Amino acid sequence: MEVSTSVLTVKKDNCIKTFYNLEAAGTDYFHIDVMDGKFVEDDTSALMKEYCEYLNSITNIPLDVHLMVSDVMSYINSYLVYEPRCITVHYEAAKDREQLMNWINYIKENNIKVGISVKPQTDIKEIYELLPYIHVVLIMTVEPGKGGQALIPDTIEKISKLNEYRQQNNLEFDIEADGGINSENIEKMREAGCDIVVAGTYIVNSENYKEAINSLK
Repeated sequence: MEVSTSVLTVKKDNCIKTFYNLEAAGTDYFHIDVMDGKFVEDDTSALMKEYCEYLNSITNIPLDVHLMVSDVMSYINSYLVYEPRCITVHYEAAKDREQLMNWINYIKENNIKVGISVKPQTDIKEIYELLPYIHVVLIMTVEPGKGGQALIPDTIEKISKLNEYRQQNNLEFDIEADGGINSENIEKMREAGCDIVVAGTYIVNSENYKEAINSLK
């Protein structure tokens, strides 16, 4: 299991030290939660850009960018400069399949992996036809837009279903889960077929980052 640490709840006045400590603790990725105040209520776009600037200059840990935004293309362009490992867009942000494919192809043309994220209410079958073209499926295990929520139990079933489909069709993509993940539910995530978990408050608010990350791995 790989761990992508969300920097959403990292305190700004101490962020550089926190980033160093998270790197030393063994996080695999830094998860960048980009919100525009439209697609979701909160607006983190200025803060996340600032954090990306810092991270790019102090660490080689890959960035995992999750766009919870309405104007997807302009945000893709503004995050390409940081050369993230992956840019994930929301299925629900597209008006149709053509627009989704445009985003997918554009990200790939820039030599960056592409992810599709689905909200808890979206049926996983909606994205089956996109799976051959992408690298990551990000299953939201809480409603996107707020840190510190409890995991929605039904979403684990969604991960299992997706994993089953992946195996039956010999597809190559990672299943990532985001929201309310901690040492109490990590085993369920593993059993369901998850490859990467996103954790924010569980790690950032812990006494010992290394212990928190290892408990998930």
